[in-house]
Amino acid sequence: MSLQPVPYDCEGTTLTGYLAMPMSDQPVPGVLVAHEAVGVSDHVKSRAAALADIGYAAFALDMYGSVPSSPEESNGLHTELFDVPGLLLNRANAGLRTLAAQPGVDSSRLAAIGFCQGGITVLELARTGAPILAAIGFHPGYIRPNGSQDGPIAAKVLMMSGTEDPYASPDDFAGFSTEMRARATDWQLHLFGGVAHTFTNPAVDALGLPGMRYDAGADRRSWAMMHTLLEECFYSGHAAVQPRP
Repeated sequence: MSLQPVPYDCEGTTLTGYLAMPMSDQPVPGVLVAHEAVGVSDHVKSRAAALADIGYAAFALDMYGSVPSSPEESNGLHTELFDVPGLLLNRANAGLRTLAAQPGVDSSRLAAIGFCQGGITVLELARTGAPILAAIGFHPGYIRPNGSQDGPIAAKVLMMSGTEDPYASPDDFAGFSTEMRARATDWQLHLFGGVAHTFTNPAVDALGLPGMRYDAGADRRSWAMMHTLLEECFYSGHAAVQPRP
C-alpha cells in the first residue's frame, strides 16, 4: 500500500499529511490518524496503510509543518500546540477537512484515531462536535490544551491505556471518566494491566526510555477493538454497504 503526500494549509502554515486509499469502486469511510509528539513518523504512516488494507481511506495528518530533527525540537513543537489557544484544534480540523475532501472518501463516515499526543488530538475534535463518528486513542495523554472546550460529545469515544503508563495516572482515568459521564453518550476506557506507554510501537524498545515499552498483546487487542468500533460506526445504518469480514 503506497502513501501519497498531501500538502495542505492551516492559517498560513503548510502541512504535509500522508494519504492511503484502498481499492474501491465506491466511496469509502475515512479515518484521520493523529501522530505522537515526535511528529509524522513511520509508525503512524504504517497505521494509515494498515487502515487502507482493511478498506478505509486513511490520512496521517501533520500537526507541526516540519519533521522534528531532535527530541528537543519535537518537545518544543508539542508544547506550542498545547500553549497557544486553539492551535491544536485548528490543525486537527484542517487535517480532517483535507481527508473529507479527498476523491473517493465518504465524508458522511469519518472517524479519528490517535497515538499518544494524537489521542488528545482526537478527543479535542470530539469535544467540539467535529463531524467524526468515533474518537479512538491508543496510550493517550489526558492533559488538555489551552482553550479546550466542554461541549457535548456525540462521537463514540474509546481510549486505551496501560496501567504502567507514567503519562496516564489513576487520577487521569478518574477525571476522564467524570468528564465522559457528563458529556458523552457512548464512551469506553480500557486499561491493559501491566502495560506501559507507547505499547503499539515496536520501535520504542530500542530507545530504552523508562515507562515506554512495546506490548504485542496490547497492540493486537487494541487494534481489534478499534476495528470493531469502526465497523459499528461506519456500517450500522448503511444497508447498502456490508461490513467487511
